[in-house]
Amino acid sequence: MMKKIQMTTPLVEMDGDEMTRILWRMIKDELLLPFVDLKTEYYDLGLPEREKTRDQVTVDSANATKKYGVAVKCATITPNKQRVEEYGLSEMWKSPNGTIRAMLDGTVFRTPIIVQNIRPVVRNWQKPITIARHAYGDIYKATEYRVPSPGKAELVFTDATGAETFRQTVYDFECPGVLQGSYNKDSSIRAFAHSCFRFALSEKKDLWFSAKDTISKQYDQTFKLIFEEIFERDYKALFEEAGIRYFYTLIDDAVARVIRSEGGMIWACKNYDGDVMSDMISTAFGSLAMMTSVLVSPDGIYEYEAAHGTVTRHYYRHLAGEETSTNPVATIFAWTGALGKRGELDGDAALTNFAKALEKACLDTIEAGTMTKDLAGLVTPGSPVNAVNTSAFLAAVRKRLEQALA
Repeated sequence: MMKKIQMTTPLVEMDGDEMTRILWRMIKDELLLPFVDLKTEYYDLGLPEREKTRDQVTVDSANATKKYGVAVKCATITPNKQRVEEYGLSEMWKSPNGTIRAMLDGTVFRTPIIVQNIRPVVRNWQKPITIARHAYGDIYKATEYRVPSPGKAELVFTDATGAETFRQTVYDFECPGVLQGSYNKDSSIRAFAHSCFRFALSEKKDLWFSAKDTISKQYDQTFKLIFEEIFERDYKALFEEAGIRYFYTLIDDAVARVIRSEGGMIWACKNYDGDVMSDMISTAFGSLAMMTSVLVSPDGIYEYEAAHGTVTRHYYRHLAGEETSTNPVATIFAWTGALGKRGELDGDAALTNFAKALEKACLDTIEAGTMTKDLAGLVTPGSPVNAVNTSAFLAAVRKRLEQALA
């Protein structure tokens, strides 16, 4: 009997919803608990528990993450009107990810998981491209108005004393139209910059930041100048010592450079840009089910999860007693990310090595041809393909993991 790896410090475990909740238990039973004496502080972020606690459980989990420094999160439902009716909710609870992001003041980093038998559609990409998304403000928090008739739209700022210090015409509407006002904060932009620079140092990868300051001469330029100031003051020498670089470029230039590159960089984007580009990157590399996501706070707190949602369609099939071939890789890598970081912070080489061994077992299994059905149509023509259900895939990974640990 193999001796279990001991953990020194707990990590925060956030359970979730639907099919990913089923995967969560399968992964723990098959790939974690047989090998690690798992120490976690458990929070159930499933929708029924969020309803029962009036979402206090989400706040508690974020506070626990601040305490322990490392968390792993299962995918969760952000309810819409249909979900409110389906689950009998008293209100449309906010996104747990949004609540946790706001409490940790964190930046989301998403990176594709690369296997050799699934080639990116951009043929020169050889290394994963990480998207750093500033998940605050912009159009997601914008004030909008459907202009019904001709009239004047103005941008007005009144300071804390009540004095009007700025007034400018946005547009004199001669017909109906639409109006939008978005905002951001220096404090959030600074936190975003620090998270990006620190993550780049921890990963030893170049950091790119792109916006459009030539057009947005106040909004986007504020991002650019804050990044420049913080880099020059706090990180320039550290980047030189690590042999990596930071540079700013316009977003249209960044898109061209990324397509022509071999990959391997961290690409920092404002909120909307990051939302779009992360989906483009994940699709071009293969699948959202093969995409890691980590929330990093500026003071070095980490929360790992899969980039995808709760796989509702498979969950309904599971409830009907049908077998599913749901890809668990991104959720496995959420666990390995958290366990690896916990081991790194605690100086626990055994735990860090276990996380690496489990990741390698997943990749080796897929590269040998055993995979879930979503990947079967993406492999390089001529490569072996054995499309299996989730249980069979996890069993194949466990077999390789046991051999590696032995």
